[in-house]
Amino acid sequence: MKIDVLSIFPEMFPGVLGHSILKKAAEKQAVSYNVVNFRDYADNRHQTVDDYPYGGGAGMVLKPQPIFDAVTDLVDKAESKKPRVILMCPQGESHTQKKAEELAREEHLIFICGHYEGYDERIREHIITDEISIGDYVLTGGELGAMVVIDSVVRLLPGVLGSEESHIQDSFSTGLLEHPHYTRPADFRGMKVPDILLSGNHKLIDEWRTKESLRRTYSRRPDLLDAAELSPEQRKWLEDIKKQQ
Repeated sequence: MKIDVLSIFPEMFPGVLGHSILKKAAEKQAVSYNVVNFRDYADNRHQTVDDYPYGGGAGMVLKPQPIFDAVTDLVDKAESKKPRVILMCPQGESHTQKKAEELAREEHLIFICGHYEGYDERIREHIITDEISIGDYVLTGGELGAMVVIDSVVRLLPGVLGSEESHIQDSFSTGLLEHPHYTRPADFRGMKVPDILLSGNHKLIDEWRTKESLRRTYSRRPDLLDAAELSPEQRKWLEDIKKQQ
């Protein structure tokens, strides 16, 4: 996968893209990153990328020309099919695990990180394929949001994680929150690991984990259960959990 990022603050990205899973993914050639300062595409000598809004109002608006030219250049240089061009924006659809899985199937993603009051509407209308928000709040710019989405996507690429089962069992991948985890020691200051996890009986362990996942989802995010695809057995377990609580 190729990921291009358009930002007027490209220096924000090396620390994130150069560490942990994102770094390892690049080393494994599962992904390549290219962070571009779209100020370099401005057609004026001062490299201005924003201007006052027509009709008046507070703040500045990002001009269409630098972003249009930057995206056109990146698309022309790409060897892949038409990329997904993602606008990081609080007005966009809320980012989800399902969206991350969808984007992980693409060959080329271009992220546009805005600043100031907003974008010229023609950017939305003519070059954007997706608008994504990471929550119902406003950040100074789109950079942090882009980092979040990139992390959620790259970890899903084949061969990136040590175990292919890791992301399958993540919270939200199954439609439920993930079950509790424990590691050594089995007894820490009197707090013990559940006996079932020490039994070696993988069938019973899987059943325990599923029940705990259902229990945690019902307790913390019951709204997720409305869309979760549960087997008849899981639905029975869920009913038992509801009665217990």
